Amino acid sequence: MTGIRVRLGVVGILLLAGVAAPVAGASAASSALSPTVEEQRLEQAVPQEILRRAGFDQVAARFGEGLRAAHSYGQARQVVVAQGAALWKRAVDRAQGRGPAGGDLSRDDDRPLYWARLGMTREVRTWQAGFGVRREQRQALIEELERVSRGHDDVRYPRGTHLRRILVTGFDPFTLDRDVRISNPSGASALALDGTVVRTARGPARIETVVFPVRWRDFGEGVVERALRPYLPRVDLFATVSQGRVGRFDVERTNGAWRGGFPDNENVSRTEVVPVSDPATQPQWTSTTLPYAAITAADTGRFPVYDHTEVTEIPAGGTEAVVRPDGPTPGSVARAGGGGDYLSNEIAYRVTLLRDRLGLHDTLPGGHVHTPVLQFGAGNTDPATGAVTDPEFVRNRLDIIAQVRNIVTVAAGAVPVRK
Repeated sequence: MTGIRVRLGVVGILLLAGVAAPVAGASAASSALSPTVEEQRLEQAVPQEILRRAGFDQVAARFGEGLRAAHSYGQARQVVVAQGAALWKRAVDRAQGRGPAGGDLSRDDDRPLYWARLGMTREVRTWQAGFGVRREQRQALIEELERVSRGHDDVRYPRGTHLRRILVTGFDPFTLDRDVRISNPSGASALALDGTVVRTARGPARIETVVFPVRWRDFGEGVVERALRPYLPRVDLFATVSQGRVGRFDVERTNGAWRGGFPDNENVSRTEVVPVSDPATQPQWTSTTLPYAAITAADTGRFPVYDHTEVTEIPAGGTEAVVRPDGPTPGSVARAGGGGDYLSNEIAYRVTLLRDRLGLHDTLPGGHVHTPVLQFGAGNTDPATGAVTDPEFVRNRLDIIAQVRNIVTVAAGAVPVRK
């Protein structure tokens, strides 16, 4: 992948040749970790079908061979970085029509990346190394694999000022226990838009993208800030994107400092103030600086786009939560932003707070865009008996991706060039 160069040495040679190096016992077995709730879902028939029909069904197995061929922690890390980055590149290339499709699953599908990554993290978690691997080293490999396979190290803007810079984020699929077939159009948009150039009213702009997990734990540990802090001072516009309401896009005007407890992909709940660094200066609310009037006025696609201003608050001096259609009142305590009280709201809150703490509120347009819920076609709505894809499902996802592209293009063309 562009910008990531790894010398695999003997590990890479063995792996490319399909030969596993001998393993000298299992002295590090005690540091192995149990598969997570997310990883355990891999055993179901639907994830296996998705992987097979995209040609991603051997990704985890080949990755495991590379780990077992490693003779040291350093060699194992090389395998993790190289193959994690290769997975991101492969998913982006597939979504953008480069290389083989690998199967009959639509190229715009984000799910092969998600399930293949989980197969790889499970390999690291359960790997029986032939040398000493401490628990914290194994966890560090998992974190590195997560980062590189989500594009966090692959944001590449060209030098100079001839191209404007747009940063877009997406999410993994979620609510998988409700329907394991679920795809997330924000993640699909990230794959389709990464590294592409769009023509805005103020000149060409390059879009770079990253994807985040749907896990409270990662957000509390600062994954968003670590990934985006290096890039925000350099971009001209950012949009965090997630799946929201049925049949509509929303530009979320206000974000709240509250977690409402809905279970994440690990089936963990969190009901609390959004945990951030320096909580003493943490505001209850942050706001979008996207040009919402221009976005909602433009013809960006078949779904309507709304300037969404509603929040839920506890008013100053009050004890009960109140829905406010026109945004928060002075001194109130957040209970839900425009994007709710789940990780959609939280990523919007965290990135706009980071924008403000970097002193960029008045110069950097950015905020959250909710896509429509991605729906299966009529007759394919039963998770127990339905197909993993259908023509209407694909059409809906393609239309959402195209409209995300149009929304960020309009937004970038509606704001002045940063000096």
